[in-house]
Amino acid sequence: MLAKKRWECAVLHLITYETKEEFLMKIKAIAAMDEGRVIGIKNSLPWDIPEDMRYFMRLTKGHSVLMGRKTFESTPLNSKPLPKRLNIVVTRSPEKYQERESLHFISDPIEFLEKCKSGEISLPSDELWVIGGSHLYEQTMPLWDEAHITLIKGRHEGDAYFPPFEDTFELVSKEEIEPCIFRHFKKK
Repeated sequence: MLAKKRWECAVLHLITYETKEEFLMKIKAIAAMDEGRVIGIKNSLPWDIPEDMRYFMRLTKGHSVLMGRKTFESTPLNSKPLPKRLNIVVTRSPEKYQERESLHFISDPIEFLEKCKSGEISLPSDELWVIGGSHLYEQTMPLWDEAHITLIKGRHEGDAYFPPFEDTFELVSKEEIEPCIFRHFKKK
């Protein structure tokens, strides 16, 4: 009950309510995976590819990002919010964390995303980006409208994998910039 109350307080702090007709929230996922679907190893990226980081920054800047606790703790900023974005972190224990203006903690990502999709919750922009990790991708995939998946050529050692999504999404565009293929998918 305490976690639910805290979530409601955080949501009231960061959102405004609108009618369904006025609201068109898009939920998008963004990830980089290799040819074996690897997305991480020991809570970090298995590669350092500036082109992919620029792509991530360009697409998510000015929007809200939803991430798991381990992803939050592994960012290059050492558990600080990503700049110029509203950061929402999923954790089993949101009461353990101190919220700030651009950083909020929730315990139920599905309920949160469903309220965003329904128009009950409005965020600072009309896009919310799911940025990882693997469990959060798998959990939230049914609610995505789009996915931006960078394919990193080759295979890397890893312990975190991107879930299969190709059966429910169709490729709408791709651009190759070595060593990446930037792919944009929309829900079928």
